Amino acid sequence: MATAPISRKLNLTRDQLAAFLTDQQQIRQFELLFATVDAIAPDVVVEINVAAGTAQSTANDALAQIIALAQETEVNDAALGAKAQDALDRIALLAQETAVTVALAESKANQALALVDKLNKAVEGLQMTPPPREFKRARYGSFYDTTTQAATVINTATAITFNTTDLSNGVFIGTPTSRIVVDSEGLYNFALSFQIDKTSGGTAEFYIWFRLNGVNIANSAGFIRIQGNNAEIFSAYNLFLDLKANDYVEIMFSVTDLSVEVLAVAATAPVPAIPSIILTVNNNIEGVL
Repeated sequence: MATAPISRKLNLTRDQLAAFLTDQQQIRQFELLFATVDAIAPDVVVEINVAAGTAQSTANDALAQIIALAQETEVNDAALGAKAQDALDRIALLAQETAVTVALAESKANQALALVDKLNKAVEGLQMTPPPREFKRARYGSFYDTTTQAATVINTATAITFNTTDLSNGVFIGTPTSRIVVDSEGLYNFALSFQIDKTSGGTAEFYIWFRLNGVNIANSAGFIRIQGNNAEIFSAYNLFLDLKANDYVEIMFSVTDLSVEVLAVAATAPVPAIPSIILTVNNNIEGVL
């Protein structure tokens, strides 16, 4: 808590000092002393908190004695000299205490500023560093079908089915087995490859596209014209889909001739089996969340 300022100045003239000081050197020292006290009392003493209160008290006592000296008219020289010396001692003590207090205050202030600077830097670092992200394993799935699939009605949407899961985490074959279901929201890449065949002569058309939750996805279709018997064609394409949890995707096809089929071929050494369709799904496009 700050102490109250010393509002009263002595303003003693040289003639008044000469009334109780006979030595000119003492008079000059007291004049210098008054000027010093008047300069430091309003600024230094008032600004220092608890420790400065003691210093100011000492100064007030000393100044009170000096005022008493100025007001005394019947004091012998010995008593006057003792009181003057005591006042000087008190002022000297005040100067020492004030110097120590100021140095201590500056040290504490510098320490506080250093701590504040470190705190500010730490806060800035926290603001610049994003919070840790919860690790979740990416969702993915790999599926295929080992049977040849054919339409039963021309120009009619038919769903491609899957009978084998190769790899899966959060993406799985649903019910019916034409549905590929995801358990988490995300941006998924659906990549498929398939092989079609025609078992009779002539020309026919084969169409393939995606459905989301039973609804055709706009601009997702592909078209192949196939001609002649045993005219196998292999094709592949992929599509990005923004899905919600529990959404399901289906791959649909349609033919203009029932002799067109999605062909599966058994393994023949040295070649492994050829599924009628292979589908891979993954959601690591935007990073692992």
